[in-house]
Amino acid sequence: MLLFIFKRLLFAIPTMIAVSIVAFIIIQLPPGDYLSTLMADLASSGGSLEEGTIAAMRERFGLDQPIYVQYWKWVSSIVFRGDFGISFELNRPVTDVIWGRLGFSFLLAALTLCFVWALAIPIGIISAVRQYSITDYGVTFLAFFMLAVPDFLLALVSMYILSTYFGQSVGGLFSPEFVNAAWSLPRVWDFLSHVWLPVCVIGIGSLAALVRIMRANLLDEIHRPYVTTARAKGMSELELLLRYPVRMALNPLISTLGWILPAVVSGEIIVSVVMSLPTTGPLLLRALLSQDMYLAGSLILLISVLTIIGTLISDILLAIADPRIRLQ
Repeated sequence: MLLFIFKRLLFAIPTMIAVSIVAFIIIQLPPGDYLSTLMADLASSGGSLEEGTIAAMRERFGLDQPIYVQYWKWVSSIVFRGDFGISFELNRPVTDVIWGRLGFSFLLAALTLCFVWALAIPIGIISAVRQYSITDYGVTFLAFFMLAVPDFLLALVSMYILSTYFGQSVGGLFSPEFVNAAWSLPRVWDFLSHVWLPVCVIGIGSLAALVRIMRANLLDEIHRPYVTTARAKGMSELELLLRYPVRMALNPLISTLGWILPAVVSGEIIVSVVMSLPTTGPLLLRALLSQDMYLAGSLILLISVLTIIGTLISDILLAIADPRIRLQ
């Protein structure tokens, strides 16, 4: 297993290099740069910058250098010094800007994954066992409906209903009096009373997809000869179901963790903007609009790291769940 994990980590290195190059190039593709965007904003509001100030800022941020020089400066600082650069717009180190919000993003992603898996597996099992029943048709309809509804629309509708008809505080992860308060039991309870809505909104699309995957996988397994043999030996249906076909059906489901984790994070970006969540989502949108390349590149790089981590975790879980993979 250690050799297996080491190989996976080794393969992650060229993947990260390729992702960092592509992300940096994509950020540079729009015409102009951060200073061009800044001057356009100032011109629209009636302001301006002197040529000397623009030249000094361009030299300070390294925007007067070729793109490959800018990329190497950024990547070498990350690798050798753990420095993600300076946010042009906020004039602060990128690490200071993102670390405070990154914790909430990871926590939200972890809670969403737990919510999705806790519901997708039993619902998928029930739908497969009762194939072509009213329950199965109802689950199928809801799954396709949830897949079709955009996250931001679901967030807006949920916030409107909870605020208008139930008088609940929506938006953000804390009530106003707990935003800057120290952690305590009342603050934790306030966090839990707010976080369930974004968790449900972010996870609803992934939940619908995993329910369909679990149903399809289990239907493939329950008609296999080994299930018929176990049933003929007198094993109870519940024990038979959980001991054999469900275990086999979980393997493809575990492999989806590699794309579910980044999908949750990307969904969090859109929902965070709509629901005013203190996560990295609004930061990334703001950085992309202003062409703040070091801040945007660092956030995209971190999302890519989550993809690689999700794939590694799914590989390890597959090796634990399936002895055939360990033997290979």
